[in-house]
Amino acid sequence: MSGFVFSEKPIEIVEGDGAFVTDSNGTEYLDMGASYACVPLGHGHEAVQNAITDQLSRVTYVQASYPVEIRTKLYELLAETAPKTVDKVWLCNSGTEANEAALKFARAATGNSKIISTKRGFHGRTMGALATTWKDKYKKPYEPLMGDVEFVTYDDAAEMAAAIDDDTAAVIVEPVQGEGGINPARRKFLQRVRVETATSGAALIFDEVQTGMGRTGTLWASEWADVVPDMITSAKGLGNGLPVGATLCRDWIADNYGSHASTFSGGPVVSAAVHATVSAIVDEEIPQHAAEMGEYMMSEIEAAAEEHDLGVRDVRGEGLMVGVEVKKGANRVLRDLAMNHQILALPAGRTVVRLLPPLTIDETHVDTVVDALTEALD
Repeated sequence: MSGFVFSEKPIEIVEGDGAFVTDSNGTEYLDMGASYACVPLGHGHEAVQNAITDQLSRVTYVQASYPVEIRTKLYELLAETAPKTVDKVWLCNSGTEANEAALKFARAATGNSKIISTKRGFHGRTMGALATTWKDKYKKPYEPLMGDVEFVTYDDAAEMAAAIDDDTAAVIVEPVQGEGGINPARRKFLQRVRVETATSGAALIFDEVQTGMGRTGTLWASEWADVVPDMITSAKGLGNGLPVGATLCRDWIADNYGSHASTFSGGPVVSAAVHATVSAIVDEEIPQHAAEMGEYMMSEIEAAAEEHDLGVRDVRGEGLMVGVEVKKGANRVLRDLAMNHQILALPAGRTVVRLLPPLTIDETHVDTVVDALTEALD
């Protein structure tokens, strides 16, 4: 019997080390997708591996209603690293679950039902989160979905302000759209949304499933936006490869969240991995490094594109969340990078090459990518 959920790529990965993975034929690839940003510290990070192994020797699983030391420490660490006042934590298993919880919490805490999302946004594939995801290709087979969802143009402050009213339960927005094409929002837009939601009593949810934990050059993207939302959802970068999600809330949300639970919320092994990952990101000053490498990468790609007339329409992003919009089409470029240059990257729509490398890469890795992109596009 074969799997049917994913269309498999013709590369069987058997090992990973830092920024590289190796396939079953012994070919080494520079992993510039980090498995959709899920290994921010690179493959096989020693501290994370040790934390997992140590916890496995103690206890593998205890349901979340029983206190476990490592989970308690993780709650405290996430509360310390989150923006001030967003210090209540609910753990789950994925980004879509984190967003699902945030939508439920918002409806329970406000007593309203209207959810505002953005065009080109992506918030997950479960029925609630899917209702706030923009593209029909994700939604059509499963309709009807959760109702009372309104979509507005991303980064359009006036349209967003007009949509928010006294019936609004929440606005959910990515500070940088990932699946939608690596589109950073302007600070003024996010700050306006904060003002309007606070005025109406609606919850502001920052979907940081992809931007969180240092990727945009700050630990949370809300920091560079200088906005404190009511909830932050996170997942991909939290466990350095283990399945985990988190919904971080302000008190007024946590005190009125209704009834919500998950069997595997904060399992000890996963909690150990997350605690080690977040600790390393903070202690090793990974966000600052990501900011420096991201700036270097974007400037080098822009310079190469101009020098060689590569047909690059735009280079955009924050930190090591970089999008290169190309005329040829992203999939052609991605195949060339993988087959001819042993570099793995990702699409973000039809025309954007998405680069989400481990946050530990150095200038040598960036130079390799720029040279390969130049050849692939020239």
